[in-house]
Order: sequence, then C-alpha cells, then structure tokens
Amino acid sequence: MQQMKLKDKASADVEYHIRPIRSADNPAVAGIIRKVMTEFGAVGCGFSISDAEVDAMFEAYPAPASAFFVVERSGVVLGCGGVAPLQGGEAGTCELRKMYFLPELRGSGMGHRLLAIILAAARTAGYSLCYLETLEGMDQARKLYTKHGFAPISHALGNTGHTSCNRFMTLAL
Repeated sequence: MQQMKLKDKASADVEYHIRPIRSADNPAVAGIIRKVMTEFGAVGCGFSISDAEVDAMFEAYPAPASAFFVVERSGVVLGCGGVAPLQGGEAGTCELRKMYFLPELRGSGMGHRLLAIILAAARTAGYSLCYLETLEGMDQARKLYTKHGFAPISHALGNTGHTSCNRFMTLAL
C-alpha cells in the first residue's frame, strides 16, 4: 500500500492511500463511477457506466492479468482506476479502465500517482501496449494521460462496447 501525505484543497495535512481494491469497496467504487460519468454526461448505451462489472469491480479484476486500485482519505474511497486485458484486442494489449476521481480529489496530484501505479502493474503483468478510451469533455484527464506519454489515435481498438467514447489513446509500455 502506498501512503502519501499531501496538502488538499483546504491546505490541511491529509493522508491519501492508494491500495488494491477490496470486495467491500464495490459499492463506493460503483457510486464514484456513476457520479463522475453522470457529471460528464456519459450515461446510457455505449458508455462504461452500463458495464456489468460496475457493481463488482473487485471480482472483475483478477490478478495477475488485471489490477484495480482505490484512492482513499480517512477511510473514504474518493477515486479509482485499473488495468485489464483489452477485450477483443491483440495479445500484449491492456486497457486503462475506469479511472475516476470525485471532485474533492481532483487537483491533489493523486491522478499522477495512481496512473503511475496502474502503468507499473501493466508492465509487471507483461503488457506492451496500454489503450484507453475517453471523452472530448474530459480535458483534464486527457492532459494527465498525455503527461504520462499517451498519444491520441484516430480509432477505437478492441471490442470494449463503449461506442459512445470519442477519444482514444495508446502508450507503449
């Protein structure tokens, strides 16, 4: 488990923890996914909010081919993200999945830290390419991905079922 002491937006000392998901985290993670997706208008058919795994994220990311993490502060889960094989993708390709932060966690620097942990897990699992899907309105997320080396591509990869996503990126691992 990684512990980080950072200043939050209120400038008080707080400890953020990044750790692997537990089954008890499923309701909190599902709530985060639904809240953030709704905030960005990503509801309905073709978005990950409709994925069957949303209510059972712990079970959907078995090691060693997958990993899913949560970010918590004072025992409250505020963000999440993970990696798993790209459905319908080429061997060696994984997908960055369901990386979402509640508003109170955004801007804390934890996005960079969580993404670095997720990418390290992908490398450890033996992946050579990481793919992600996002939306035009998620500008801060795309900036984060770009800072970590992701580059835009013109088309979707694999068969994620997320036909409403309109931005695609990859990173050679």
